[in-house]
Amino acid sequence: MTVAVVILNWNGLDLLQKFLPTVVKYSPNAHIYVADNNSTDASEQYVTSNFPEVTWIQNGANLGYAGGYQKALTKVHEDIYILLNSDIEVTNNWITPHIEAFKNNDKVVATQPKIKDYNRKEYFEYAGAAGGFIDKYGFPYCRGRIFETIEKDMGQYDNSCPIFWASGACLIVKREAYWAAGGLDPDFFAHQEEIDLCWRLQLNNGEIYSIPKSTVYHIGGATLHKSSPQKTFYNFRNSLFMLYKNLPKKEVFPIIFTRLCLDGIAGIHFIFQAKFLHCWAIVRAHFSFYKHLSELKPKRKQIQPRPIHRNKLLIIKEYFLKGRNTYKLLQKTV
Repeated sequence: MTVAVVILNWNGLDLLQKFLPTVVKYSPNAHIYVADNNSTDASEQYVTSNFPEVTWIQNGANLGYAGGYQKALTKVHEDIYILLNSDIEVTNNWITPHIEAFKNNDKVVATQPKIKDYNRKEYFEYAGAAGGFIDKYGFPYCRGRIFETIEKDMGQYDNSCPIFWASGACLIVKREAYWAAGGLDPDFFAHQEEIDLCWRLQLNNGEIYSIPKSTVYHIGGATLHKSSPQKTFYNFRNSLFMLYKNLPKKEVFPIIFTRLCLDGIAGIHFIFQAKFLHCWAIVRAHFSFYKHLSELKPKRKQIQPRPIHRNKLLIIKEYFLKGRNTYKLLQKTV
């Protein structure tokens, strides 16, 4: 299998200087690409001058995570895509376990490594940890991270296992499966687009796996910090996009109606915290969802949703009311 490591960049010169050398060092058999979203800094000069073996792809505009990768990957023809954030430190032999997983099980179409915190290396990192899941209403959580509770890595999730979604921070996916599922949806721009893709990969009978034999370290928040209202907007809006596109017909109205109500409660919670811009971000997210319904309907028809196994629990109830703040505690209720 040929492998492409594709790093999306937007004015990330400092991150490329910090992490690209390690990617090159520890990816000897992979073709490395930097896909650029029309940066205005010296990123291109740095890469082309110092790493002639790295291929530079110019997107010509800031298309976000989803659109940036979707456009750039049309120019990448290796068998395996590795979508790697520019703020990730890879480790020795980080690619091999994923290739072995693909070779050992034909149904596996996407994987992710164990993702740990670059600044607290003994802890998991928020964006993916040891593999992602969603609850009945589309709220994401991970082995190693539920809402703001991030676990220390003590080997509790060192087993490889099926997951619902692999983190976009380091997403390894078969090229044929990626395009068969339609790839990333550019309308998402950023956040939760990888969950939407992984849902569609499973609708195409593919399986997603966590591969903890491979470890990377992620800074996180390099593009939008978690305190940004715009991040709140994308997370809430894109979750509605994802649910509408992929839920079976009979589940669409009850699930989305309930989710809208739960979002309203989250908005009230933000008001009590005096985070008024975050509350307004939820309102904007809902109106943006309504505005895009006419564009989402054809995507539903194209996907032809069917039931996919999801945990039926309500993560908000388990976490906030029952105090089940780790994946292992949640497993007792599933």
